[in-house]
Amino acid sequence: MTSTNAQLFERAQRVIPGGVNSPVRAFRAVGGTPRFIARAQGPYIFDAEGKRYIDYIGSWGPMILGHGHPAVLDAVQKAALEGFSFGAPTEREIELAEEILKLVPSMDQVRLVSSGTEAAMSALRLARGATGRNKIVKFEGCYHGHADALLVKAGSGLATFGNPTSAGVPDDVVKHTVVLEYNNVAQLEEAFSLHAVDMACVMIEPICGNMNFVRASVPFMTRLRELCTKHGVLLVFDEVMTGFRVALGGAQSLYAKLIPGFAPDISVFGKVIGGGMPLAAFGGRRAVMAQLAPLGPVYQAGTLSGNPVATACGLATLREIQKPGFYEALATSTRKMVDGLAGAAKAAGVPMATDCEGGMFGFFFASELPQNYPAVLATDKERFNRFFHAMLDRGVYLAPALYEAGFVSAAHRPDDIAATIDAAAQALQS
Repeated sequence: MTSTNAQLFERAQRVIPGGVNSPVRAFRAVGGTPRFIARAQGPYIFDAEGKRYIDYIGSWGPMILGHGHPAVLDAVQKAALEGFSFGAPTEREIELAEEILKLVPSMDQVRLVSSGTEAAMSALRLARGATGRNKIVKFEGCYHGHADALLVKAGSGLATFGNPTSAGVPDDVVKHTVVLEYNNVAQLEEAFSLHAVDMACVMIEPICGNMNFVRASVPFMTRLRELCTKHGVLLVFDEVMTGFRVALGGAQSLYAKLIPGFAPDISVFGKVIGGGMPLAAFGGRRAVMAQLAPLGPVYQAGTLSGNPVATACGLATLREIQKPGFYEALATSTRKMVDGLAGAAKAAGVPMATDCEGGMFGFFFASELPQNYPAVLATDKERFNRFFHAMLDRGVYLAPALYEAGFVSAAHRPDDIAATIDAAAQALQS
């Protein structure tokens, strides 16, 4: 007899802290029992009890083609037959790097790693090594993985240093981290006036996916680029979530169309470039990347970096998303879905604000889109939790937390979008 989700969760909690290997999976934010997934195909996931869900998590972003895409499966199966890991260079690493650099002109070179956390952590070390400075700036509500220096919350005053948000992170580790409010130009300017001489970099999610979906305004991003250039501070774009998800050239390509000459100094990628396998990367101009070992003094290494099976998966994915019309179709599906959600909410008399870009979307139970983390916290969390469970009951799997963006894949068909909107219309009435 197949185990139920509840039985599996009880069993998991005996051997895994909280029963999960990544906290959001535990459903603590929304309550209830997490679904244990047995398999996936196309836009669907199936739990241990055999129930099918329309999947808007997509492994938190990587599955832009949907689950089990034939070209990706074929590439992975062939690579697996050749060997799982070598600990030595392969031609496919070069091919994947070349493909990424072709699509992201702000970078001359790229280093492959195994996770977004590893990529962001390494990018920070590189920025500090390249500039000889210690201080870094991040924004409240942006998540860059669980490296110690980035697990911080804002201090009590303007442009203050962060305090640890996790036990086990010493105060000394985050004393060089300055935390600012997202989209706040005044705080940005004050931080530079106080700390620019000691700043190595500013790290930012251009579209935040960990406070649901909040994009940096063009005036804010314009001023950030100006200040970084003026003071020799490296601008680090965390595109782990947005890279190849919101556009073929990532979020930076969208800002480049709106801000003349715009480009980040260092970029961090993950998720889509691995196609569902553990793979991430960071890159920049040749002079900056030359600071990395074995050429320079900034050390970074990884046993599984450039893994042959992961690179095969990522390379096949990147080749598929470059086919003509791919992003136009993806963006159309995503826009239809969020417009349908907004329409259902309006019909139900429920305030809802929505936004999307490419295959990434967000919605808030609020009258207008939040611009920063405090505004996200002010949205209706209890209504979100009720809506989440009502949608789950109707076979639609959304992110189990108010603070997470959602993802549409190329495998979502018009009838999947229509079914989602119908489910939302019912859920919003409940």
